[in-house]
Amino acid sequence: MPLVVVGISVLVLLLLMTKLRLNGFVALLLVAVGVALVQGIPVQEIPDVLSEGIGGQIGDTMLTIGLGAMVGRVMGDSGAAQRIATRLLAVCGPRWVQVAMVLTAMLIGVTMFYEVAFVIIVPVAFTLVRVTGANLLWVGLPMSIALSTMHSFLPPHPGPTAVAAAFDASAGRTLFYGLFVAVPLGALIALVWPRLPFVRAMNPSVPRGLVGDRVFEDEEMPGTGWSLAVALLPVVLIAGAAVTDMATAADTPLTHLAAFLGSAPVALLLTLLVSVWAFGPRVGRSLADVAASCRGAAQAMAMILLVIGAGGAFKQVLVDGGISGYIEDVTRAWDVSPIVLAWLVAAVLRVALGSATVAVVTASGVVLPLLAGSGVHPEVMVLAVSCGSIAFSHVNDPGFWMFKEYFNLSVLDAIKARTTYTTVLAVLGLGGVLVMERVLDTLTA
Repeated sequence: MPLVVVGISVLVLLLLMTKLRLNGFVALLLVAVGVALVQGIPVQEIPDVLSEGIGGQIGDTMLTIGLGAMVGRVMGDSGAAQRIATRLLAVCGPRWVQVAMVLTAMLIGVTMFYEVAFVIIVPVAFTLVRVTGANLLWVGLPMSIALSTMHSFLPPHPGPTAVAAAFDASAGRTLFYGLFVAVPLGALIALVWPRLPFVRAMNPSVPRGLVGDRVFEDEEMPGTGWSLAVALLPVVLIAGAAVTDMATAADTPLTHLAAFLGSAPVALLLTLLVSVWAFGPRVGRSLADVAASCRGAAQAMAMILLVIGAGGAFKQVLVDGGISGYIEDVTRAWDVSPIVLAWLVAAVLRVALGSATVAVVTASGVVLPLLAGSGVHPEVMVLAVSCGSIAFSHVNDPGFWMFKEYFNLSVLDAIKARTTYTTVLAVLGLGGVLVMERVLDTLTA
């Protein structure tokens, strides 16, 4: 049974990494090969499947994560990240630093992918930890939870956008309805989770190489205006492209330019170029110093990228091994509410395959025939599928490894922190979606 294979493969992976202390990159590849053999993928095709998975995952994330890490390191080594962190502390105070991180993450995360927003904001979180002496998860976990919520629930992120297109739902109304569910639930979990005893017991250190160790005096740091401008530049470019895309369907040179400038790699590349000048020659730092910052960020990212790539290989083996098709066939016979079915199918696919985008796209195909006669608002069905895809992030999810590596956690601690919050967020999200459908029915009655 394919789901048994998934369960055993996860247990073997945990054993290799926790008991045998095997490197995550090697462990993921070994398990991926084992699953490929069990699922009947021809031996001669396994290397190509692994390469496709690694290439697809790294192709999607390497430029984003690499450029984002360089921008963050340049800002950190120049004092710009400390300036932003100091400003946040001055405005909110240490007591409200978590609220500040949640608000920042939600504002940026509305239009930006989880990975992009994460690498932009996390240097500020690292600096706040260094300046205040707070626990890394106390500051960083609210940020991650808020970003996960925005990325998984709302257009223009790829999963919800693809499902909205499949259901012929309005992306604008989906975004509008989703905000009423995502914002309160995301903020609630983001503020509660770091206070749970099992999370507070974790006290990871900031990974070496991703942020400088120097503490700057006030006069040594760039101004608040320049620091915020550089940090927000990719947000403005990416958000501008999303707004342009939703506001007009015209195929014009302007929309092409907006799409080009608003793509994550280009937006981050432009931001890196601006940061090199703004926090280099403009403030008296040599280009050699700035280049050293970029080089240090690239070195620190090497293992993170390898692990994320191997996670992509594991995911690809599960997809090519026919597990998604098996789940699709089984769930077609379930006799439950279309909203609950949409959520369940997405959640099961998320557990089995790891990729939220693959889960939502496959789930939309399963429940689409039920939508026409169900009377359910298509935008609500989009939200049901989307919030189901948040659930149970674990070792076959490349985002899980990014979370683990950046927050310097063991596999078990990452499961305790991330798998639990994603699952609770998905369950509460289902409740919010059911309430939203009831409210819409009442208003349109």
